[in-house]
Amino acid sequence: MRAIVRAGAADRPGIYRMLSSTGEVVYVGKSKRVRTRLLSYFRCAYPEEKGARILREAVAIDWEYTPSEFAALLQELKLIKQFRPRLNYAMKRDKTHYAFIKITRGAAPKLMVVRGPSGEDASVYYGPFVGAQRMEEALRELSDVLMLRDCRSDMKMHFSDQQELFQLGARTPGCIRYEIGKCLGPCVAGCSAGQYDQRVAMARAFLDGASDGPMESLRKQMDDASEQLQFERAASLRDKLQRLEVLREQFGRLRFAVEQLSFVYTVKGHDGEDRVYLVKRGVVRAELPKPRSSWQREKLKRLAHDIFGTGSDKPALAVPTHEIDELLLLSSWFRRFPKEMRKTRQVS
Repeated sequence: MRAIVRAGAADRPGIYRMLSSTGEVVYVGKSKRVRTRLLSYFRCAYPEEKGARILREAVAIDWEYTPSEFAALLQELKLIKQFRPRLNYAMKRDKTHYAFIKITRGAAPKLMVVRGPSGEDASVYYGPFVGAQRMEEALRELSDVLMLRDCRSDMKMHFSDQQELFQLGARTPGCIRYEIGKCLGPCVAGCSAGQYDQRVAMARAFLDGASDGPMESLRKQMDDASEQLQFERAASLRDKLQRLEVLREQFGRLRFAVEQLSFVYTVKGHDGEDRVYLVKRGVVRAELPKPRSSWQREKLKRLAHDIFGTGSDKPALAVPTHEIDELLLLSSWFRRFPKEMRKTRQVS
């Protein structure tokens, strides 16, 4: 493998794949200097080094070139999603530990803090956020205010408007949150499906930044408690309100990714292979060579209008599951290389 790399690899941007004896892609990587990066694997001094562990699994290496390091980064992500290499999963986990808010699917959805997309058990995520513990505290307050459940995901739901095939007798509440009035009780017929769905819609509106209903509710309760000289309760409500305000502040930081990362980005490429990327809400929506003629410039203009046109959807903080990885990738790229933002152009 080393001889093949020495004979054929060039020092230019690209991606590479490590293959097992069965043809399985066990690892995908990228580099702005492919030859140098691949040869570094053969200089590992210790068996426990990452490169040495990868080479023990591989019997072949192939690679392909890209116009730039940014293009290599996007292609690497695409291939990791396509092949799910087992060594990438173990070694390329995001070290910054972003957190997301997930609204589960099914009857009586609940709010959860997770580290990233987890299968198909959610249609939408909110994030990324930094500080999972703070997010969990704030989300607990949001669930309490809206009286949403936080019990285990496989808990059987039974709404008040749900017909029973057999009458099993009176139900006994199984959770302290329902008993003290912090949950609507969808598992014990404490509410109808429609009533619970209304509360979930309120949670979505708050997470989308379209409504401050939960905060207004807490603020009113706090004022009422103060007027009734219930100062301990008022202080407790004040702390709850502050935790929701922290959540709202985090939303403001998130807007950098899902709102400000919308522009035309021109990237200088190897041997004049300059590329133009149309980025909207932190995701590349289209890519094409940098225009060199009037008709190419007109094509780019039409494409930009289609993507960024006035008929585009209203900005929201929800992130579809399949877009999370690329949003994190682009957020990280422009955070590490802030000067790259100067190469972008907003589309009015």
